[in-house]
Amino acid sequence: MGLVIRLRRHGSRKKPYYRIVVADSRSPRDGRFVEQVGTYDPSFDPPKVTIQKDNADRWIKAGARPSDTVRKLIKQASSASASA
Repeated sequence: MGLVIRLRRHGSRKKPYYRIVVADSRSPRDGRFVEQVGTYDPSFDPPKVTIQKDNADRWIKAGARPSDTVRKLIKQASSASASA
């Protein structure tokens, strides 16, 4: 069982809202997940990203692989918190 940190889509049509979740790589995009570690809302300018950094780091150390998009969001959130 490979764990992946990826986006889970919510919201209505044309108004997406994503949750950043840890899920089994075999489960569907909006299917079962293990834990929610953050949110991503692209409707704001700039997009609003909140990540529970300690939980995300714990899962990465446990072997979960972040998707390309989530990797960029984690980097963006960490740089925004460092500059604030």
